Amino acid sequence: MVKVIMGAKGAGKTKHLIEAINKAVETETGSIVCIEKKDNLRFDISHRVRLIEANEYNVDSMDFLKAFICGLHAGNFDITHVFIDGLYKLACTTDLAEAEKFLDWCDAFGKLNNMDFTVTLSEDVANASDNLKKYF
Repeated sequence: MVKVIMGAKGAGKTKHLIEAINKAVETETGSIVCIEKKDNLRFDISHRVRLIEANEYNVDSMDFLKAFICGLHAGNFDITHVFIDGLYKLACTTDLAEAEKFLDWCDAFGKLNNMDFTVTLSEDVANASDNLKKYF
């Protein structure tokens, strides 16, 4: 399953993400990973979440992010949920079509590997296509 938290900058997406992460810690039995650009969520989420600062790994594109997620899964088959804060910032793009392709990939990868994804996307909801809206 893929869930997108979408809205303009400053709309409270990260607050909703933090709530979702902390709820997942209480309800899920597998490993939980949160990928963010910088180390901003350290004090807001449970210590049981594997917090990854993407800057340490020079993540700079959607393809790199896909490979990074594949590597995380290869190293830990127990990951049940991946949270991504700020997809555009992580992938160094603001291309909505590219973001949609990435989310479709997450959906397919998640179904194959029993993983859920929750992603924040700084984009006006009015710009969302019908394909993207299925992840709301």
